[in-house]
Amino acid sequence: MAASDRARQEDEDCRTVPLDGHVGFDSLPDQLVNKSVNEGFCFNILCVGETGLGKSTLMNTLFNTKFEGEPATHTEPGVHLQSNTYDLQESNVGLKLTIVSTVGFGDQINKEDSYKPIVEFIDDKFEAYLQEELKIRRALHDYHDTRIHVCLYFIAPTGHSLKSLDLMTMKKLDSKVNIIPIIAKADSISKNELAKFKIKITSELVSNGVQIYQFPTDDESVAEINATMNAHLPFAVVGSTEEVMVGDKMVRGRQYPWGTVQVENEAHCDFVKLREMLIRVNMEDLREQTHSRHYELYRRCKLEEMGFKDTDPDSKPFSLQETYEAKRNEFLGELQKKEEEMRQMFVQRVKEKEAELKEAEKELHEKFDRLKKLHQDEKKKLEDKKKTLDDEINAFKQRKAAAELLQSQGSQAGGSQTLKRDKEKKKQESVGSWLPRGPVIQTQPIPHPRIREERSISHRTSPTAGQNPVVLCAL
Repeated sequence: MAASDRARQEDEDCRTVPLDGHVGFDSLPDQLVNKSVNEGFCFNILCVGETGLGKSTLMNTLFNTKFEGEPATHTEPGVHLQSNTYDLQESNVGLKLTIVSTVGFGDQINKEDSYKPIVEFIDDKFEAYLQEELKIRRALHDYHDTRIHVCLYFIAPTGHSLKSLDLMTMKKLDSKVNIIPIIAKADSISKNELAKFKIKITSELVSNGVQIYQFPTDDESVAEINATMNAHLPFAVVGSTEEVMVGDKMVRGRQYPWGTVQVENEAHCDFVKLREMLIRVNMEDLREQTHSRHYELYRRCKLEEMGFKDTDPDSKPFSLQETYEAKRNEFLGELQKKEEEMRQMFVQRVKEKEAELKEAEKELHEKFDRLKKLHQDEKKKLEDKKKTLDDEINAFKQRKAAAELLQSQGSQAGGSQTLKRDKEKKKQESVGSWLPRGPVIQTQPIPHPRIREERSISHRTSPTAGQNPVVLCAL
């Protein structure tokens, strides 16, 4: 509001003065034309529509050439955009044309998010141009502008009404790009059906609040024709690059068993109207609308998100430097606040970690003490067992020594007894030779008391390994 008041005040202060002679600034239009011709032009077209509606064919027909490209299939898993740039030359005017096509649009079962890749693509082009503008060293005169200047939205010739996908997609795009709706393959329905279909489409667009591109009427030179063409929207078109013989001349069209559809015959379709409005009359306006309306809206929203404003809270003018300083101070304040919060959080976490470590250390000490005590108890038990085992081993060794001693003594006594028995036996044999023969009475000798004692000891003491027991007997 303040800016418009300042502009009006400046206009009131500006005076008109006559010239006394020729100055030469009337050649500025010629200078601008020459400069533009030398630099060349760029134009970017976005073709949105379901697969098989003739988007590529219409582009070839519009520019009277054949662009390279493979036909899309209906088996795409999602929607993606395919961009191709071409350099065209007509007379001494060069045009860098970019055609962007939506591959796989409308071919999925769930079409709810089909518009999102298109919106993201347009926003990405706006963002690239904005980043180029915000550079310290800009080179916009050499920058290839890839912003979409017009969106040709292809509508299937059903003859009934718009699909929900078409309405939703155009609603999402109308604030980002200039939309021109097109009824594709218009030769597939009759003229009466086509007229009713146009009325139905226009009514649905208005009722759903979809803003399509309106050809400008503020220029007197094109106001009349643009106003007339606005009434013909949406255009019903037929595309073909084939030439057929009609009368005595070759024309572009489609040959059917019932007749020929001529592409450039306005009685057959609106292709000529589309070409006139899109290329020959309003191409520059589409470029200007893209920059001054859609891009400015995107730029304003992005700068507002970054905190830049034109006025302060009191509705006073706010320079970019002041905005930058205010935003910088705000950012520094937030940074210091976050830094303090992080410091406090760090201290709190350090304290918590120290408490956890102390508790863990305490538990480790307690566990160590328990293990140490358990080790000492086990060690004491083992020492007691070792002492008991040593005592048993010593007692066993003493018993073994005593048994070995007794065994040796018994062996010596047994040897002397054997010699004595041998002598007695020989004596008896010598006596028996002269005694009368008769029954021999064997008597059991009575052992000596000492021999009986040794025998009882030998029975109590077990023999050592590897030795036979010694039997003590008396004659």
